[in-house]
Amino acid sequence: MRRSKPAKPTSQGPKHGKTSARGLLAIQIWLPDVRSAAFRREAHRQSLAVSKAWRAREDQAFIDAASDWQAE
Repeated sequence: MRRSKPAKPTSQGPKHGKTSARGLLAIQIWLPDVRSAAFRREAHRQSLAVSKAWRAREDQAFIDAASDWQAE
């Protein structure tokens, strides 16, 4: 896995001045590229593993319950 260099500190110009004054900190988060074929393969592999688990029904019930935002 390739590691990136640490982010260089930048001066706080007008872009970040007000948010910094309110106690907010700008951060950068790296996420997997969900458009890549490698991501799709890995997501599929993991979904198959979960579906074949002995607790698959309980796991899916939990996911369904946690995903039902309109019920509240």
